[in-house]
Amino acid sequence: MHDQPPLGDTPPEVFRKQLHQLADWIADFRENLDQLPVAPNDEPGAIRRALPVQPPENAEPFDKILSDINRLIVPGMVHWSHPMFLGYFGWTQTGPGILGEIASAPLNVNAMTWRTSPAATELETLVVDWLRQWMGLPDEFGGVVYDTASVGIMHALAVAREEVAPSTRKLGLTARNLPRFRVYTSDQAHSSVEKAAIALGLGEENIQRVPTDAEFRMDVAALRAMIERDLAEKYKPLAAVATVGTTSTASVDPVLEIARICREHKMWLHVDAAYGGGFAILPEYKGITEGWSEADSIVINPHKTLFVPLDFSVLFVRNLERLRSVFTLVPEYLRGDTIEAEKNYMDYGIQLGRRFRALKAWMIWRSLGRAGMADRLREQMRLTNLLVDWIKADKRFELAAPVLMPVVCFRLVTRDESSRRSEAKADITALDRLNSEIVERINASGRAYLTQTKLRGRTVMRIGFGNVLTTEEHIRRAWELIQDTAHELRR
Repeated sequence: MHDQPPLGDTPPEVFRKQLHQLADWIADFRENLDQLPVAPNDEPGAIRRALPVQPPENAEPFDKILSDINRLIVPGMVHWSHPMFLGYFGWTQTGPGILGEIASAPLNVNAMTWRTSPAATELETLVVDWLRQWMGLPDEFGGVVYDTASVGIMHALAVAREEVAPSTRKLGLTARNLPRFRVYTSDQAHSSVEKAAIALGLGEENIQRVPTDAEFRMDVAALRAMIERDLAEKYKPLAAVATVGTTSTASVDPVLEIARICREHKMWLHVDAAYGGGFAILPEYKGITEGWSEADSIVINPHKTLFVPLDFSVLFVRNLERLRSVFTLVPEYLRGDTIEAEKNYMDYGIQLGRRFRALKAWMIWRSLGRAGMADRLREQMRLTNLLVDWIKADKRFELAAPVLMPVVCFRLVTRDESSRRSEAKADITALDRLNSEIVERINASGRAYLTQTKLRGRTVMRIGFGNVLTTEEHIRRAWELIQDTAHELRR
């Protein structure tokens, strides 16, 4: 039986030694990350089988725990921070980001009210306003930090629901002779719209997916036609969700045109700029913000493009009191820690316990500055355009969508598919399988990590940039790996 450590916390001298060990481990991990496989190729359950089934009865030494992280955990990870991780939207992990996470851990505050966390509350208000300024939003927009955009859109639609059906907060939706509400979003929008409808009692089937045009943007004429059809059938249009940077292609919906329709029909307009919003710090991307000032709510994820580690998402609402009026609720056990004159962030959502997320954003944005972040985003676009040129130069491949941001969708095609579209259905299906297998084989190799998606019913490969560790050499290696894998499979 091991001797148990004394009661209380780790002695300061021991804790200091462990911190130094952990700091060295983090630095070594980051320095050698490029040498690790990007992803494991284990069977499901392999990691669990290597771990003890029974929970520990006695304390175990820190050295052994750290050793097991190296031996069991690191080899079983998909390393999202790896420079050859090119899936989803890349990843924005940085040195300042890690330091920000470390600094917030020992403070361990609950940022629910101003009295329980004055600095956390006021710093959150500050960094949210910094982001508002960078995005060029009018000062009538206020914001609140959540974990992800999925939670943000749920809160936004809850406010929309309350405004079109007052007293839903108190009475609910049932037995009130209310119409069925409709929410409209494009066929390229994120699935969080349906999840919000499920949680809010609006119903998944009442999310209407609007067709998109040749550039994968919401078709405004189709939106108008769908709204008019629903009105004729006695449905109530509630909201439209426009996307700036869709998940598959990073396409940008025509927000201003959608806003005009929303105003005409007194609908809530939510802008999902979770990915694309961060590019608004670049003057050359100012056009993506057209129509934002007409929105009722906007969500932006700095953990996608503004170098804050997961999780950090900001929901902006025009007149933030609209959000507070739906969610404020002060039980008696919190009455003494609530000051009405100050901002209590527990009033702006369903969550009571709240992490001090603002500290890491504050540290990172001060460490990089707007100019530093802008330079890094421009480098991502340079690498993106380089890959686009390589794809166009290889007649075996073609782009599958316009490239607006650091997301490239492309596919392997038959020798003359780009000029002849009368392929037999069996040939198209075989090509879809081939494109899918290229991604799966590369990911299984551990040498890179890509994703795949469906566009117009066709399987395409997808590469997303975002990691500051990814260089031109990494992109060259990834492209050669794609070419070689395609050649092997075609043989």
